[in-house]
Amino acid sequence: MNKREFLKKSSLGTLGLMLVPALAEAALKGKTIRTAHIGLGVMGKEDLKAIASHKSVEVVALCDVDSNLLAQAKALYPNAKTYSDYRTMLSEMEKQIDAVVVSTPDHTHAPASMLAMELDKAVYCQKPLTHYVSESRAMNKLAADKKLVTQMGIQVHSFYDYKLATLLIQSGIIGKVHTVRAWSPKNWGYDGNAPEGQDPVPANLDWNLWLGTSKDRPYKEGVYHPGNWRKLVDYGCGTLGDMGVHIFDTPYNALQLDVPRTITTQCRPSNGFSFPENNTVTYDFPGTKYTTDSLKWVWYDGPGAPEDHQDLVLPLVETTPEQTAVKQDSAQSVEDKTSLDVVEAENGTLPEQGAMFIGEKGRLLLPHFMQLPQKIVDGEYVDISKEIKKISRKHNLGAPIRNYNSEGPKHYHQFIDACLGKDECTAPFSYSARLTETILLGTIAGRFPGETLNWDAENARFKEDKANKYLSGEYRDF
Repeated sequence: MNKREFLKKSSLGTLGLMLVPALAEAALKGKTIRTAHIGLGVMGKEDLKAIASHKSVEVVALCDVDSNLLAQAKALYPNAKTYSDYRTMLSEMEKQIDAVVVSTPDHTHAPASMLAMELDKAVYCQKPLTHYVSESRAMNKLAADKKLVTQMGIQVHSFYDYKLATLLIQSGIIGKVHTVRAWSPKNWGYDGNAPEGQDPVPANLDWNLWLGTSKDRPYKEGVYHPGNWRKLVDYGCGTLGDMGVHIFDTPYNALQLDVPRTITTQCRPSNGFSFPENNTVTYDFPGTKYTTDSLKWVWYDGPGAPEDHQDLVLPLVETTPEQTAVKQDSAQSVEDKTSLDVVEAENGTLPEQGAMFIGEKGRLLLPHFMQLPQKIVDGEYVDISKEIKKISRKHNLGAPIRNYNSEGPKHYHQFIDACLGKDECTAPFSYSARLTETILLGTIAGRFPGETLNWDAENARFKEDKANKYLSGEYRDF
């Protein structure tokens, strides 16, 4: 079943889906934004709490296919109505919902978000935006056509250090950038065999609804729900689709990239079931005003990532007692924070996750996360405290914040404020769909290790026809 057929056959199909946009827009200008939440697992619960911490939010509906998770969320928001099927929730509560938060496994992002947007609802959707490239383009188009408030869930997009790094790169601090290398040793892959047989479905889980639009498959305990779905090609997008979205985001945004021209992945042969545990993905992007004529981007993931490379060699820094004291001091100025973060990357050890910009005038290291970017020239760290202070003042960034509890809600609150007409989202679907498309092209290239795939962005097709069947998928009628 294709996406259009899914929309028609869903429980919303009989409603006509013809809300007048002006009425929907007027509803969002009220004093309270009534939210519905689809998916209440680990990330879903965090999304729920962060959205609800905004003073203008009323949580009116909760939905999850796991009754245990649903009960836990209900205990936090007892006045909210509960559902196991998002289609039923959107149908019954259409007039009582202003915004929908989608925090499901990746394969349900687009089906749930599209239904909500068809009803003119603002949508906050977790990353990666979609499971298929075709879905990213469809969601971007629908959001634009209906002029909806949208935001993808990449919380660090709104953190101090990432905004600072973006402004530093765009100020020309290392000149035009020719290469980005990014990495995460996280392992959302699986190199073993697909499970055989089946297990009884737990009483708390509606397996049919968990599968949703994906193909029917017998349940196996510990393989899919909860959590392990990220490793599997039918439901998740591997480490690239998890940490890659976060770590790609700042360089992608700072360099104002579009989608790549070519993609090549080095990994084990595809088994059609799970993502490889280790991947090296190389992208070639057309140039922008912040890059050379073209940009090379290399992503490393899995145990042991990244591979050794001269671009990633860090200076050796000897720690003094004074620097150690600075590291332990929690109340510091912007300049002191700069010193602190250089100390944290001392002795030539890369941060566990991060990105390195390589430019014509040096390199900029951006650790992930909550550490300041660091400039390196000719094998030595360069003090950029004056540049940081200047940019911070010019753009009202304030001082660095090292508290996730205070930083985390900013991205969510920005979405609610945009619904109220008080702000604009910085990761709307117009941006996040392109970022997600880039990520998904890398996961597709993993099916053809060692081969270079050529992407025709205008026509949304690969030159290599064998790869095109992975750009979309059939929707199961469930």
